[in-house]
Amino acid sequence: MRVHFHGAAGEVTGSMHLVEAAGRRILLDCGMIQGGREMEARNFEPFPFDPASIDALVVSHAHIDHVGRIPRLVWQGFRGPIYIQDAGADLLPVMLLDAASLAESDAERENRKRRPGEPEAMPLFTREDVHDVLDLVRPLRYGARTAIAPGVEIAFRDAGHILGSSIVELWAEGRKLVYSGDLGPHGTPILRDPEPVRDADLVLMESTYGDRNHRDRLDTIHEFGDLLEQAWNARGKVLIPAFAVGRSQELLYWFARYWDEWQISRWRIFLDSPMAAKVVAVYDRHRTLFDEEAREVWKRRPNPFTLPNLHLTDSTEASMAINRIENGAIVIAGSGMANGGRILHHFRHNIERRATHVVFVGYQAEGTLGRRLVDGASTVRIHGEEYRVNAQVHTIGGLSAHTDQSGLLAWYGHFEGNPPVVLVHGEDRAREPLARELRRRGAGEVTLARPGTAVEV
Repeated sequence: MRVHFHGAAGEVTGSMHLVEAAGRRILLDCGMIQGGREMEARNFEPFPFDPASIDALVVSHAHIDHVGRIPRLVWQGFRGPIYIQDAGADLLPVMLLDAASLAESDAERENRKRRPGEPEAMPLFTREDVHDVLDLVRPLRYGARTAIAPGVEIAFRDAGHILGSSIVELWAEGRKLVYSGDLGPHGTPILRDPEPVRDADLVLMESTYGDRNHRDRLDTIHEFGDLLEQAWNARGKVLIPAFAVGRSQELLYWFARYWDEWQISRWRIFLDSPMAAKVVAVYDRHRTLFDEEAREVWKRRPNPFTLPNLHLTDSTEASMAINRIENGAIVIAGSGMANGGRILHHFRHNIERRATHVVFVGYQAEGTLGRRLVDGASTVRIHGEEYRVNAQVHTIGGLSAHTDQSGLLAWYGHFEGNPPVVLVHGEDRAREPLARELRRRGAGEVTLARPGTAVEV
C-alpha cells in the first residue's frame, strides 16, 4: 500500500490523498484550496494524476475544503463511485451547489470588469457540474464495512467534527490505513465524540491545532455570554462569520441552552445564509446522530432551530435590510473565513462602527480576510474599497470544530503498538510541535506530509 499526498500537506485546506493498493487507486477527499486569490487560483491547476484512473473516491465529510474540487475531478474524467456517510451525503449537494453559485457569480462579476482582449473568467465549476457529481454518490452508514473495489474495503466511524464527519478505515493487501479526517473536540454540542480506533498499520492524522490546547469550553461559553452583554449595553451589533455547516448550528444550540441566562429573547437573531438554513433542515433529519445532551435540549423549548426570534434570511433583499438595523442584532453569515459571502456586505456597513463586535469562532487560514482581522489589521479591503477597522474583533477559540493538541494525542493514544503516523491538514507551525510530542510519547515514525511525497506501508 502506497499513499501519495497531493493536498492539505503543509496547509489546512485542499485535502487530497491518493492510496494505491491491490492494483487500485483510491482517492481520499478532493477538497478546495482556500485563502487569498493566488492560493485559490491553484484550484484550476491540473490534477497531479489522471482523474479517469481513480477507481473510487472516499470522502471524510462535506466541508468544502474536503469536497470542493470533486466537480472538476468528474469533469476531467472520474467516473467511479463516491463514498460518504449518509448524513454527509445529504449535506454534499447543499455545499457544492452553494459553492457553484458563488463561483458563477464571481466569474460574472469579473467578466463585467473585463477589458477588451482579456481572457474570459470561468467558474471553478457550475451547478450543472454538481449534478454530474451527485449521480456518483454512494452513502454509507457508520460502521458498515464495505468492499469499494476488488481487494479494498472501507468503514466509517464518527469523527465528531460536523454532522456525518468520518474517520476512514481502509483495508487492502493485508494492511490497514486509518485516516482521521477532521476530528472534533470531546464535548462538542449536538455531535458525539470522535470514536477511538484500536489498530492500524498507518495513521493519517489532521493537525490543525497541533500546537495548542483550546480554552475550557465552559470558560469559552461564559466569555461569549459576557461579550453579548457588553454588546447589548453598548447598543451594538454582533457579526459572526460562521461556516454554514457546524458552527452555525452550534451557535443556535448555545442560544437555546442559555436562553434565560443570556436574555436571548431581547435580541433579533439572523441566520443570513440560505445554505445554513438548508443545513439546519439536514441536521433536523438526522437527530439520531446527536449526542444525549442535544437530544435533551431538543425536548425542551425553545428548539434551537426554531427560536422565536430567529430569522432565516433567504433573499438578497432581506439580507440587505439587516444593515438598516444599528443595534440589538446578532448576525450569523458565511463565509466562516470572511473570504466571500454575505458577511462581507455586513462588514462594509458595520466594520467602521465602534459599537460593532466581530466574533470569529473558527479557524482562519492564511491569506483570508478573517486572518487579517484576527491578526489586528487596522484597515481592510472589501470589494475593492478600503475600510478602517473600528469594530471590536474577538476570537472565541474554544468553539472550534477541530480538536486540540491534547485531543489529537488522546485519539492517537488509543492505537495499539504505536503505528507510524503522517500529519496532514495543518501548517508547519502546528504540525511540528505535535510531531515532537508524539515522538516524545513513543509514537512510531512521524512524518510531515509534503505535496508530491509518498509513504509505503
